[in-house]
Amino acid sequence: MRKITVLFILISLTSFSQDLEIIKHKGNPISIEHLLQKYIRIPSVSGSEKEAGEFIKSVCKENGLYITSFGTENGNYNFAASLFPLESNKPSIIFLNHIDVVQEMKSETNTPYSGEIKNNIIYGRGAYDNKGVALMQLHSILQYSKSIDTTKSKYNVVFLAVSCEETGCDGGIKYVVDNHLEELNPVVVIGEGPPELTNLIPGEFKNPIYGISVAQKRSFWLKLEVEIETSGHGSVTPIEYSNKRMVKSLAKLTKRKSKIIYNDLNVNLLKFLGTHKKGIEKLVLKHPRLFKPFIVSKMRKQPELVALFTNTVTLTNIYTDSDAYNIVPTKTTAYLDCRLLPQTDEKSFLEGIRKRINNDAVKITITQSTPKTEPSSFDNIYYENLKSAILEKYKNAQTLPILLPNSNDLAAFRTKGILSYATIPINLSKEALECVHNKNEHLSIPLLYDCSEVYLSFIQKMQGI
Repeated sequence: MRKITVLFILISLTSFSQDLEIIKHKGNPISIEHLLQKYIRIPSVSGSEKEAGEFIKSVCKENGLYITSFGTENGNYNFAASLFPLESNKPSIIFLNHIDVVQEMKSETNTPYSGEIKNNIIYGRGAYDNKGVALMQLHSILQYSKSIDTTKSKYNVVFLAVSCEETGCDGGIKYVVDNHLEELNPVVVIGEGPPELTNLIPGEFKNPIYGISVAQKRSFWLKLEVEIETSGHGSVTPIEYSNKRMVKSLAKLTKRKSKIIYNDLNVNLLKFLGTHKKGIEKLVLKHPRLFKPFIVSKMRKQPELVALFTNTVTLTNIYTDSDAYNIVPTKTTAYLDCRLLPQTDEKSFLEGIRKRINNDAVKITITQSTPKTEPSSFDNIYYENLKSAILEKYKNAQTLPILLPNSNDLAAFRTKGILSYATIPINLSKEALECVHNKNEHLSIPLLYDCSEVYLSFIQKMQGI
């Protein structure tokens, strides 16, 4: 028994040593988690990506990847790090990630850029979204490049890092796709998406389920403004004032339930869930159109599920032109984060918002609208190899093509008809997922290696290895 234990330790140490040798930083081998620690410690809130971008670009260059810059300033810092020069014109498998992170919350008491490692967990902005994912991708590419003779590879493999995904500015993926798509020559793009699903959807499941997103909802952000000149002293309540008018308008929007809309992808999800049920519940879910009223009444209690079936309207902020308690403001502004299903017409949706508010005094401005896209096909070698790589890693798992309730940079490629898939094939806890864009963002370190292993397997299958 003792000999077996010693042998196991030696094998584990050898494996860890090999992992260390995959990536080098300043001439020394470094593990993914310690490289991620350094990356997290460079703040890169949207619009301020240059320093972090320079760091990760230098790591890519030191490790033998070919660098092509697509902008070198804050808000427009983007680059490709590729197995072959882009000038080789090989068809590219692109791993898409973003350098920027969301702004830290005012209520955070911890240090959001600490990169602290404790109990095999790494903490900090970007640990998961999206610096951790970027290093999962990079590690897999470098594993491939350093493990075999790549000169006969059929595909280029490209690590594409971009700016301002979180805010959707014009200097990020939009700039890259508008100006450098031909250079990149992509045949498929793999980007950030869902982790294992059973922690996110209701029900009891015997086996893990990994979603591969083939479509996504669109961002449709609105600004609402009300301006009413009135007496300013708070001791006398005006008949009408901007805050009152805005509150009434928002109440009309937020109290109404969004319509449940079926499409091929979300109906397929219900049928899939039905395979994990018994009796009457199984029957109902296997025939979602026939039993829609019953399903809708149950679904309303599950917001994670409702988001896949509705055009959502979320009030995210309200501002006035006064911070004082005793002054009646003359102008009130509110922001709505709306997410539209792929088939939704935004003009009709906006008209519906206007009708629900029913007040001409409320000015509505579109601040951001991502383009309408068609779902990517899942009947091709790219999807099949990605699915196969996941199932190879997780033996008893299932995969499922799904719709994402959020939008991300893959939309820029889908608008050009390029196959794009979103998945982060790791078993992330619900608690860890709830910390993304929130306090104490963190990631279990073994998950970095799990995901890298899947991506590597996908690359190898695409290259015919």
